Amino acid sequence: MRTLKLLYISLIISISFTACVVVEDDYHDNYVNLEDVVTAYDLWYIDYNQTAGTGDVPFLSKAFTLSFINGKLYANNNLVGIGSTGNGYGIQIGYYNTLNGFLEIDHNIDGYYDFDIIQVSNDRIKLKDNYNKVTYYLEGYQKYNFDYNQIFYDNIEYFLQEYDAWEKTYTSNSGTINEFDNENFLAFTPENITTFYSSQDNNGTNIANIYWDYVGDYFVANVQGYNNLKILTLDYDSWGNEEFELSVINDRKISLYHLGSGTTYEFTGRGYIQYKKSALANKSENVVSNDGRKRTKVERETKIKRNLK
Repeated sequence: MRTLKLLYISLIISISFTACVVVEDDYHDNYVNLEDVVTAYDLWYIDYNQTAGTGDVPFLSKAFTLSFINGKLYANNNLVGIGSTGNGYGIQIGYYNTLNGFLEIDHNIDGYYDFDIIQVSNDRIKLKDNYNKVTYYLEGYQKYNFDYNQIFYDNIEYFLQEYDAWEKTYTSNSGTINEFDNENFLAFTPENITTFYSSQDNNGTNIANIYWDYVGDYFVANVQGYNNLKILTLDYDSWGNEEFELSVINDRKISLYHLGSGTTYEFTGRGYIQYKKSALANKSENVVSNDGRKRTKVERETKIKRNLK
């Protein structure tokens, strides 16, 4: 009996010090090893539109993906370069620990955070910060089946913010003359996903010297039946709205098909902004503080494709 009692006590102690995660099912009483859960997938995509609660964890509201690798925490904070930066994992933003029964994160800038982990399904988890009263939903992917191209369209507003300016570098011969022919630069502010700038300065103008002739509102709509196409509307008060079919050519170039005239424009990004915010950043890199950049929940209208080509 004494031997059995000691064995029982040892078992209780062993269980109490094992990192675990609640599995969300009908019984809510299944437990699995936390380290196995967070390392089961190469990339965890942060589904920000599902975020619940009133609080905020700065480094999570700025990242698109997280990766947990041997105690090191990686994130893709930029869409430009995603898939290649850090071999697809992004940049290291801190460290993590799963030994105390919950996820502990030591972020390079934002400091320490503790999360309860709830496994919603095999490839979906919740990170719950009880102190800051916010819960984030993460979807797991292996690098080989993560759609790096689709992430641009799902987060197109943030992709547009990753350059100081977009310069018009191509105009098709087809299409009728229209007011937008005169616009040579566009910019999209990182402070929100509703404000754009426009300039008629000559091509090749230094970014610092661009005079932004116009500041207005913009919005992006989905296109029914198309995952790789958006409708971009620029609101020019002086002559009304300009509508474009927006497609991503690569992580530095976009195509804007002007629905009113049938003209196709290409804009190339200039002045890449790397949202790193790391104390370990190389001072020679073009790194900026991302205090003004934060993902928000995006609700888009869905439109029917209008093809004038």
